[in-house]
Amino acid sequence: MAKIQKWAADNDTSRAEAICRLVELGLTVNAKPEGKSVASARRAKELASKAIDKLTAGATEHEKTSRKRRLIKGPEEFLEVRVDRPKGKQT
Repeated sequence: MAKIQKWAADNDTSRAEAICRLVELGLTVNAKPEGKSVASARRAKELASKAIDKLTAGATEHEKTSRKRRLIKGPEEFLEVRVDRPKGKQT
């Protein structure tokens, strides 16, 4: 509380107002800009794809595609039990 009181005095405001302003500041500092997580995910997928391509240098295209799918999406036998992934199209 002493630090909040000092911050309030330094910023010429009441303790209650200082608490409100500090909370607002904390929320804006930790907020992620929209779209950044999508761009980060896209970049991570791109880097993973390049790394997998390097690891499968001597394989056929079919083997590369199969390995890449398995490494990025996970083994087929576990796809049905993943709760963090949306289910595919129902036919």
